[in-house]
Amino acid sequence: MIAREWKARCPLAHKQGFIDHLYQTGVKETSETIGFQGAQILTRDLEFSVEITLISYWENLEQITAFAGDDISIARLYPEDDKYELDPDHIVGWEKQSHKPVIVRLRCH
Repeated sequence: MIAREWKARCPLAHKQGFIDHLYQTGVKETSETIGFQGAQILTRDLEFSVEITLISYWENLEQITAFAGDDISIARLYPEDDKYELDPDHIVGWEKQSHKPVIVRLRCH
């Protein structure tokens, strides 16, 4: 499995609007691509802005190119992003999963 991570920042006032937009664009399009395994959107409020991280999960690198193009390290942005005063990363990181996930169940005593 491959995890592909993209980050952007926008003003706090646009936080929910941009997250909704991200679901309607990037998440929707990736979920319609063969090899897509899931996604997470994470947020971290800063003083005047919010950092938004989109992590998408894929079966292999080749399938990411169907969504991202030949260079999967280049972010795919949308024209409507501008209305959210977005400060996007233009480079996308990705990592291969090296081991099967481990689920740990903690019990409180």
